[in-house]
Amino acid sequence: MAAAARGRPGNLTRVCPRDPHQPMNPVIEVNDLTARYGRTTILRHVSFTVAKGEIFLIVGGSGCGKSTLLKHMIGLLEPAAGDVMLLGQSLVNADDAQRLALTRRFGVLYQTGALFGAMTLAENVALPLREFTDLPDALIRAITEVKLSQVGLQGFGEYLPSELSGGMKKRAGLARAMALEPEILFFDEPSSGLDPVTAADLDGLILRLRETQGTTMVIVTHDLASINAIADRVIMLDPIVRGILAEGRPDELRDHADPLVRRFFRRIGTTADAERRSA
Repeated sequence: MAAAARGRPGNLTRVCPRDPHQPMNPVIEVNDLTARYGRTTILRHVSFTVAKGEIFLIVGGSGCGKSTLLKHMIGLLEPAAGDVMLLGQSLVNADDAQRLALTRRFGVLYQTGALFGAMTLAENVALPLREFTDLPDALIRAITEVKLSQVGLQGFGEYLPSELSGGMKKRAGLARAMALEPEILFFDEPSSGLDPVTAADLDGLILRLRETQGTTMVIVTHDLASINAIADRVIMLDPIVRGILAEGRPDELRDHADPLVRRFFRRIGTTADAERRSA
């Protein structure tokens, strides 16, 4: 049944979470990061690592700093203090050339998909290849077709974004984020505005990409069913703490010492069960 996929998207085999007792191979390190807007501190002394191939989720209530943290991790904002290391290199201390090289090693799927409305899907997906490589047109067209096929949009290359559904726009944005074969993908609320079935399809696509390509995923989300379906590990941010209130696997956090954390993660299971019953 379609809605049952919110608990386990598609027919994919769920990859077992990383053993927390095994040493990590971090591709992302956030070290003692403090984020401010003017004189207002949003996050303070935030530190965590993300291992290669993990699906790592950033969750929490509105105003807790999820999107702010993501913007610091992709270099859109400079921290007031601390550092972000991507693939062994400081994003904060990188010069322009180093930063440009780093940006080619990760992709970003923005909340709206951020497609250029006057360009076809094929043109949108090809844009990073034309901007950052010297590949011939024939090869760019071939890569573009492959990326659209990977997200289930083969045959839609000549469509404009206005001709697509919300879920198709998200998948097209993901195809563009994947164009340069990034080692890391960042997602900002990927299921925002999607119905449960379409959101489940996107969850399944995220799992397939990790399983087939080993891509590390960092996802900001408020979607409780997605947290249950795809997360290897989660950090929960809190506006009172102004940082990380809890970290671990979703199943571990259901028995966390903090009652706020317990309520949040126990609600995940309840919500997923309710959606399955409504299928």
